[in-house]
Amino acid sequence: METVHKSVLLEEAVEGLNLKNGSVVVDATLGGGGHSIEILKKILPGGKLIAIDRDAQAIEKFKSKIRALDIKIKPQDLILIQSNFSELDQILRDNMIEKVDAILADFGLSSDQLDDKARGFSFNSESALDMRMDQRQKMTAKDIINRYSQESLVKIIRNLGEEKFANRVAQKIVEAREIKEIESTAELLEIISQAIPEKYKHKKIHWATKTFQAIRMEVNQELESIKEFIQVAIEKLNSEGRLAVISFHSGEDRIVKNIFKEAQVNCVCPVEFPVCRCTTRAKIKNITKKPRVASEIELKENPRARSAKLRIVEKI
Repeated sequence: METVHKSVLLEEAVEGLNLKNGSVVVDATLGGGGHSIEILKKILPGGKLIAIDRDAQAIEKFKSKIRALDIKIKPQDLILIQSNFSELDQILRDNMIEKVDAILADFGLSSDQLDDKARGFSFNSESALDMRMDQRQKMTAKDIINRYSQESLVKIIRNLGEEKFANRVAQKIVEAREIKEIESTAELLEIISQAIPEKYKHKKIHWATKTFQAIRMEVNQELESIKEFIQVAIEKLNSEGRLAVISFHSGEDRIVKNIFKEAQVNCVCPVEFPVCRCTTRAKIKNITKKPRVASEIELKENPRARSAKLRIVEKI
């Protein structure tokens, strides 16, 4: 049950939340639990952590981790919830919490999920095409690969994976599934291999990474969840409360940046108005003017941190 996951930008994210004893905090993406452990150290005694993950295994592993580290926790100190972070509003209501002092979200896939051969997230081992973060969900990667139209596949692979050969990959998928249903990660890997020109197969990032990423993001509706979550998270912060977000994909970071920018607008009146007549006021201010990235030391220890970007804002 031990976790192999290394939390990205651990110190920077937790320090950036400005925590103290008694703080009420949400870790919206529990994952391997590294951030949550550090949060608990800072807020106890007297604080409360609400830790959320779509993956039941992540929650069970975290319970084991707490026991192994012998962290003294009272029942009211920690609330563990299996849910999508986009449900933050309902989660807080269910637990009779109106506002919180800090919220953290790390949108990266946990190494535990990537390395679990049965989950189908990785092309490094053969498994069923699953890719669900929440095993209660019905739609899997197999459904998308075998049922989506060629046009839809192109759109997903191009937009979510940023794959320049999206048209070729989608075409090869459709041709292959006409012969037989595509069932495993190995089959999908072979199909992608036929679509990517040989000279592009020797780059730093594996040539199948972008397509696998795109399918995973579609299975779990990741960008839609992020949009809902960020807007609610800003509303649920106390004054001077902080929101720290770690993204790994340009689409994720764009959503975060745009919502943060919109929430900092102080007036929408036409320029010719001598005085402001609108009710639009900035809700947050930037703590990080530019996104923070992993240090060279962290990158050596954890290459998966290479695309991570941390943005932190504070509620006004």
